[in-house]
Amino acid sequence: MSFSCGLVGLPNVGKSTLFNALSRGGAEAANFPFCTIEPNTGIVAVPDKRLQVLSDMEKSGRIVPSSLKFIDIAGLVRGASQGQGLGNQFLGHIRSVDAIAHVVRVFENSDVVHVAGRVDPAEDLEVISTELMLADLEMVEKRRDKASKLARSNDPDAKLEFELLKDIAAQLSEGRRPEYDVNNPKVVDLVKSFGLLSTMPAFICANTDESGVADFKNLPLAQKLLDKAAEMNLEVIPVCAKIEEELGQLSAEEAQMFMEELGIKETGLDQVIQTGYRLLDYITFFTAGPMESRAWTVTKGTLAPDAAGKIHTDMCRGFIRMETVSYEDMVECGGWNAAQTAGKLRIEGKDYVVQDGDVIHVRFSV
Repeated sequence: MSFSCGLVGLPNVGKSTLFNALSRGGAEAANFPFCTIEPNTGIVAVPDKRLQVLSDMEKSGRIVPSSLKFIDIAGLVRGASQGQGLGNQFLGHIRSVDAIAHVVRVFENSDVVHVAGRVDPAEDLEVISTELMLADLEMVEKRRDKASKLARSNDPDAKLEFELLKDIAAQLSEGRRPEYDVNNPKVVDLVKSFGLLSTMPAFICANTDESGVADFKNLPLAQKLLDKAAEMNLEVIPVCAKIEEELGQLSAEEAQMFMEELGIKETGLDQVIQTGYRLLDYITFFTAGPMESRAWTVTKGTLAPDAAGKIHTDMCRGFIRMETVSYEDMVECGGWNAAQTAGKLRIEGKDYVVQDGDVIHVRFSV
């Protein structure tokens, strides 16, 4: 399972350049609006040091990490919700991703034309957010009008949908990201069915120059952006496309030395992955043996049969039990067989909730 992250932003903020740096995707990057029309896609491995450790212990023939899919989506402009620029085509591409990375421009460069004629990342973020909310408002109002007829039948589910749509429409009309009862499963399922752009898991990639990554908070444009992001409850990741591109061409040891010289603790790619996993409540479990060691990504709270189904649908359908060892116990014991001998292996049934770092073997029959 991979998670998909859509790079969204105004034209000429460096989306395609950043996409190429993070994924080596080879997307066209040029100094004019709408250089990207069809979305470009790049897939990168999710780094996890635990996978190499497991492979070494089990003498695996190969390593298969989880993956992250980057999607470089065409630039948005003010009025996109009304069809300006690439309009509905742009908005449709956003709906297909798991999380949104709002790319805003923090670097100054007179040779790269900003579509609004000025560099103001906080204002760029406001434009993007407003267009997403306006698109949602149009969709919610249409659905609300249809739901109102069903609500008259006194069907409780229809009434709940109508009241929820009415409340969300009111919030969007006031320029607010919709809030709702996240502890009510029915409400949560309904909101998911609406496909709202403004409530999708999201964060900000602040595209800066080389000097701005380590000292981002002291950049003239940064504080205003950080204030706007805090207001919208969005995390900001400072990232420099040029640095990411150079890091991608170095060995692990060389990259570490380069980062230390720059005063950077983590790559932009690592931060994007960690943020995405956190926003989406993803965890990783492993399978390890002589043939391969592989990382699998599931949502926190996934039950054993459903996790087994990620490996193969037959494993879910014919699930009997799951043999499990925690990554820590497996490392401490020196391998699966040693962990089993030491009594660290657990037999779990259908009600077991898979934990991050579990190393598993599934027993099934079909």
